[in-house]
Amino acid sequence: MTYNTYDMSGRVALVTGAGSGIGRASAQLFAARGARVVVADLAEAGGMETVDLIASAGGTARFCKLDAASEPSVKAMIDFALQAFGRLDFAHNHVGHPGPEGHITDVSLEDFEHCHRLNTVSCFLGLKYEIPCMLKVGGGAIVNTGSLASLIGSPGLSAYVSAKHGVAGLTRTAALEFATRKIRVNAICPGATDTPMMRRAMDKWNVEATGMLKQWVEPIGRFGTPQEQAEGAVWLCSDAASFITGQVFPIDGGHMAGNRSPE
Repeated sequence: MTYNTYDMSGRVALVTGAGSGIGRASAQLFAARGARVVVADLAEAGGMETVDLIASAGGTARFCKLDAASEPSVKAMIDFALQAFGRLDFAHNHVGHPGPEGHITDVSLEDFEHCHRLNTVSCFLGLKYEIPCMLKVGGGAIVNTGSLASLIGSPGLSAYVSAKHGVAGLTRTAALEFATRKIRVNAICPGATDTPMMRRAMDKWNVEATGMLKQWVEPIGRFGTPQEQAEGAVWLCSDAASFITGQVFPIDGGHMAGNRSPE
């Protein structure tokens, strides 16, 4: 069997959290591979900038404002995608939030639940409404964004770690439920990547002065780029990955090879 593995012409991709960072890079890469793209984000300015970047490169994209933790908003996003492009073939569910810091005994229930809504519930809602659209066109592929915190614990980040473990569980379960119906579901788990969220964390924790920076980028010795993470996500949606489903992939410059903490 021969595939034109990276030609996504005629198909439609949806990327949530596409207004910056990895989500933006993913949306741009889907478009570069020929897909028409729904750019979804709560931040309208960032989302529109992503659309403009895609258009300036010759691609096709439309912006949809999204509150990924709201079921009506997710349903409206799917309706928007179908009205704009008539189908859905690929989705990258990228919305997330680092959540509160502190020991479990110090985290409020409100903050814990808020973190789960933005990470796990947003992923659940995406899967719930994306999969039926893909079934109508005979199949599709979905990538969720987890974290190294989907794979191991991290003291002081109980809400985030448990939420991202939830993303891993949803990914595996959805993959099993729909494997025979030509829906593939995988997750990427980014290591330290040069995104706006990472830069805010670096400033907050003063990682260079504390020596945390060296730990974050071991062993490869540098940050990943949003483009490198997007390459993983879009590849998992492509025909080149047609036998891969239910997997949770670290894209981390070898960080997990030494079982290091993501802190």
